[in-house]
Amino acid sequence: MFATLLAVVVALVLGHVAPALAGSLRQYGWYLGWLRWLDGQFPQEGVWQGRFGIALALLPPLLLVALFQFALDGRMFGFPALLFGVAVLFYAWGPRDLDLDVQAVADAADPVARRTAVERLWPHAAALSLEGPDLVARVFRNARGRWFGVLFWFLLLGPFGALLYRLTALAAEGEASAALPAQTAAGARGLLALLDWPVTQLLAVSLALVGNFDVVVGAWREAGSDAFGLDSGFLDRLARASVREELADEAADYADAGLPPPLAAAPELPELRDAMSLVWRILLLWLAVIAVFVIGGWVS
Repeated sequence: MFATLLAVVVALVLGHVAPALAGSLRQYGWYLGWLRWLDGQFPQEGVWQGRFGIALALLPPLLLVALFQFALDGRMFGFPALLFGVAVLFYAWGPRDLDLDVQAVADAADPVARRTAVERLWPHAAALSLEGPDLVARVFRNARGRWFGVLFWFLLLGPFGALLYRLTALAAEGEASAALPAQTAAGARGLLALLDWPVTQLLAVSLALVGNFDVVVGAWREAGSDAFGLDSGFLDRLARASVREELADEAADYADAGLPPPLAAAPELPELRDAMSLVWRILLLWLAVIAVFVIGGWVS
């Protein structure tokens, strides 16, 4: 737990104050080259060309990480394992700083600059949208993919879990997906949906705790059985409903005071500001829970 807390702090601080350094260290060109090499070795119909072909790409690097993780466990009072965990989580985090990317969209001076900034929030080759509700959904999806998915699987499986999530996400949505056969890419997307499912459920619970509980529960009830399916559109609906309520509450506060909202409180895309505010609150909630376990472990 302490390794997780330390690694998240390192990832957030370096990603925010030194995005160029973080970007230079989080390079996955080797993975893209590995996928292309596999595609060249298995051009005919077979395992690689099917839905389970992604396992051939994931097993070698994950097995190497698992061996290091096992070998370092319990050595030198756990210090080497701590450093290894921090390094892997930092590498799997992001890879870009979400806060800076969202701020770039809000601060864009013209439509062209805004569209360029929005492209950083959209997966490879997907259709873009500049509408507020769609941007809110993308902020939460990026938060899940860049932060919470990596964090959850690191908590569950250690460095192995963090790298599993990142490599799967790259194969499913990133540039690497273009190097995969159609069925292999579909298998990667299916695996990512499975990895995202528990993360989405925890994000929904967290959103109810840090946002408006009644709104989240109401959206959850409206979703019905979709709330427990693999379709991540459930998270989109919760995010949009929560941000709408945040904006409505803010407008009501100013109206009750008989004051118009100041310009600083009414940016061109207020949805982005409130979406990032909710995402940060969820992250702080998760870190607070981790800190409680760390302190409890030290006390015991």
